[in-house]
Amino acid sequence: MRKRIITAVCALVAIAASAQQPIYLDSSKPVEQRVEDALRRMTLDEKIAVIHAQSKFSSPGIKRLGFPDFWTDDGPHGVRPDVLWDQWEQAGQSNDSCVAFPALTCLAATFNPLMARGYGEALGEEALYRGKDMILGPGVNIYRTPLNGRNFEYMGEDPFLASRMVVPYIAGLQSKGVAACVKHYALNNDENYRHQVNVVVDDRALHEIYLPAFKAAVTEAGTWGIMGAYNLYKGQHNCHNDILLNQILKKDWNYDGVVVSDWGGAHDTDEAVRYGLDMEFGTWTDGLVMGQTNAYDMYHLAQAYKKAIKQGKYTQRELDDKVRRVLRLFFRTTMNRNRGYGFLCSEGHYDTAERIAEEGIVLLKNRGNVLPMRLEGKKRILVVGENAVKMMTVGGGSSSLKAQRELLPLDELQKTCRKWGVECDYARGYVGDTVQSYNGVTVGRSIAENRTPEQLMAEAVEKAKEADYVVVFGGLNKSDFQDCEGHDRKEYGLPYGQDQLVERLAAVNNNVIFVNISGNAVAMPWIDKVNAIVQGWFIGSQAGEALAKVLTGEANPSGKLPFTWAKNLNDVPAHRLGAYPGVWRTDHQIIDEEYKEGIFVGYRGVGKYKTKPLFAFGHGLSYTSFEMGKATADRKTMASGDSISFTVKVTNTGTCDGAEVVQLYIHDVKSSLPRPDKELKGFQKVWLKAGESRDVTITIGKEALSFYDDSRQQWTAEPGDFEALIGNASDNISSKVKFKLQ
Repeated sequence: MRKRIITAVCALVAIAASAQQPIYLDSSKPVEQRVEDALRRMTLDEKIAVIHAQSKFSSPGIKRLGFPDFWTDDGPHGVRPDVLWDQWEQAGQSNDSCVAFPALTCLAATFNPLMARGYGEALGEEALYRGKDMILGPGVNIYRTPLNGRNFEYMGEDPFLASRMVVPYIAGLQSKGVAACVKHYALNNDENYRHQVNVVVDDRALHEIYLPAFKAAVTEAGTWGIMGAYNLYKGQHNCHNDILLNQILKKDWNYDGVVVSDWGGAHDTDEAVRYGLDMEFGTWTDGLVMGQTNAYDMYHLAQAYKKAIKQGKYTQRELDDKVRRVLRLFFRTTMNRNRGYGFLCSEGHYDTAERIAEEGIVLLKNRGNVLPMRLEGKKRILVVGENAVKMMTVGGGSSSLKAQRELLPLDELQKTCRKWGVECDYARGYVGDTVQSYNGVTVGRSIAENRTPEQLMAEAVEKAKEADYVVVFGGLNKSDFQDCEGHDRKEYGLPYGQDQLVERLAAVNNNVIFVNISGNAVAMPWIDKVNAIVQGWFIGSQAGEALAKVLTGEANPSGKLPFTWAKNLNDVPAHRLGAYPGVWRTDHQIIDEEYKEGIFVGYRGVGKYKTKPLFAFGHGLSYTSFEMGKATADRKTMASGDSISFTVKVTNTGTCDGAEVVQLYIHDVKSSLPRPDKELKGFQKVWLKAGESRDVTITIGKEALSFYDDSRQQWTAEPGDFEALIGNASDNISSKVKFKLQ
């Protein structure tokens, strides 16, 4: 009996203990209930602490309640190496290397959402292993001008393409319990004077071009974080902007995540409190000076905010909204007990990086089928150019990485040539930037060079005379004023005398292949003298292997351009209209940059201004050939609540396996407002063996027919006639289908 009594008492004690268990620690309870319970238990000091940084990349948890610190890290192409607590310089650790994934321009060029999902999952696993709770990416700002130094971090010029690629990326990343922080919201299309640019844009362009990818990230992917941009909109900085954050993001889109400031993007306590900022990072302090032992207390959302609350300037209503969002973020990440442990530099991650690279590389030109290089029976290949030996995983700003490995094009081509008994020689050709370090990370062999540009060029030309193929690795790099954060390009042309080099090589060899390494389009005045051009992007750890496979035919390129490649800057609408880079106000504090081109960005502008690009949006060749049959629709009319499907038969008519991208554009025959000639509203990548055929069906709804009516401040689909235009590039439409919206 005594034993039973003791057992019963123990059971009652256990029940009582269970009843006292805080709700916020009970993972079986709904998240919102846990958030409210934790919020009620927090002191004012604890609430203030969680909404601002405590180091370069972390913010405090709630130690008394058992919430761990929250750690962010730069992306979006890999997990940035750890830095010192209060400095940008690397911490000098030996376990913070990573896989460098292709830049997001390359990911967009795959036109394959499955690649985006795999990208996010692999990146999430690397972040988990490194103890990171939020990756500061992906970036989805629109490619408005090829001079933007940060275009390589984004997903091209088309809002629909960027939307379809960002959703699975976020889903993959967050499936690992790591928050995405989509950036830079919004209208961040310049790097020079990025803190002073006030964007003047009409509502149609804002909603049709510059916001859709962010909206998809919120309403479809459910991103847990969004980073405000440095620039201004309607005179307010975008890290605390009433219209963008309070109205559009949090009210119209019902966003329940956190708004994170870009590092140094907060400027005013009152605006930060009232206009939508939730977590403040990087407000220009090294954490050690500025008159206090902890300068993070001097952030706008720190002591100044707490003091104003105590003085009665603010109630805790705004504070509690911010803290709720931060707690929600904690429960999704640091308090998620089901998170895995992740993997670092696994072979699976390298495989993912290589597949994305191979699918994203774009074959721009292939006159006479010079590519793939046929090495059997050949004697000598000549590789020319600094970009064949320069590592591209370091530099460029916050996306700089410490990659465990980066395979270089020259090394991998030499390895391939040895298998065929072919000599693979090298000539430098030009000198660009010989620095191979960034923020304390130094990589790669020395590429220092003492010879003059003329000597280097003469050597390359002499060697080219006897080569079976000449492969030039040129383009840009991640130095200032090229593809680099904080600076825009100064010119559209290639740097370092590359144009002259290519001209001279083409004069002595008919098999010159130019591989452009960049995240941006460049001028190519020599295009008619070169038989083959490949867009090689910045493709990370597996760069050399992926490029070697494509050049030699082991991999068949299937990438498509995610932006329009203009012949010259005057063909770019923003430049044609003198709408870049803006005009300084008389006080020289703010630059007003009016987006005069409105919705007519990229290929939309090609249709309006009747220009002919060097390479069109969606363009990309293959080593095989494809034929698209006549497209059909499942009906000729659709009601406003219905969808309509278009089907086309695609046949691989060539001699090798490959992939084609079926692209569906919509043309509004008659509209009350000006509309582009065509707009991408669907695409699907299809893999076909030689001789194989397959039906591809793309379905659209009313949203694909809609435009933003700025007079009514709403999306509108007007009844009337439409055309579905189906092809494999914006300038190569093979089939049209007329239909009507009732």
